[in-house]
Amino acid sequence: MSVLERIKATRVFKSIYRNPYPNTTKTRLAIMVDSLVLHLHPARIVRRGTWVTYTWGLGGLSAWMFVILTITGVFLMWYYIPNVSDAYWSIRAIESEVVFGQFMRNLHRWAAHAMVILVFLHMCRVFYTGAYKPPREFNWVIGVTLLTVTFLLSFTGYLLPWDQLAYWAITVGTNIGGATPFIGDRINFLLLGGYEIGQPTLIRWYTLHVIFLPLLTIALMSLHFWRVRKDGGISTPVVEDEAEGPGYPPVMEQEG
Repeated sequence: MSVLERIKATRVFKSIYRNPYPNTTKTRLAIMVDSLVLHLHPARIVRRGTWVTYTWGLGGLSAWMFVILTITGVFLMWYYIPNVSDAYWSIRAIESEVVFGQFMRNLHRWAAHAMVILVFLHMCRVFYTGAYKPPREFNWVIGVTLLTVTFLLSFTGYLLPWDQLAYWAITVGTNIGGATPFIGDRINFLLLGGYEIGQPTLIRWYTLHVIFLPLLTIALMSLHFWRVRKDGGISTPVVEDEAEGPGYPPVMEQEG
């Protein structure tokens, strides 16, 4: 018996990997159903639905950008001070005094830009391929909401360095909200936490950026993935021999 087989025969290994190597239909289905991550996907899919040139992996890359933002964001929270007199200098300290601080902040910034671009391109791909049509119309609405939340996450992050860019960004944002008919003044007061930009404004936008919007994003992403599974997986490209047939290709088992 080889060393690898001895390891596989141990009780510890079997407690972690309960299924054998997925080389049969039954073991592949078991892997999909039992995995913490893979069970979000349908157990059976159409092979051409996995074409990289069809989806470009934009949805998955967007999710990974959110993971990077979460990790780097938690790191930045350890050193950032949400106070109008200390916020800017805490950012400078992160870049100049904290080990890997500048790297983590730049990674957070570029991941935020990348997530906005990837989510937008993902929505364009879904629209271009008609993946928003029944039975996926509700998931399309969730996707549009996620795109809006992504914009809000990026925008609220601009304020936190509390520099000139932050000041004018929130000035423009609150003026747009204040232009709302009938309730503009209320929205302006709600966004600023008063009648001018100050400490309450920073606290409100900091709370939105690090708590409310990330939790809302996680909830919407979970619902989005769940709906992908319940709607039969992602849409698939229509091949020529099916173009004149039923609009929905038959679900097949993914071949090895």
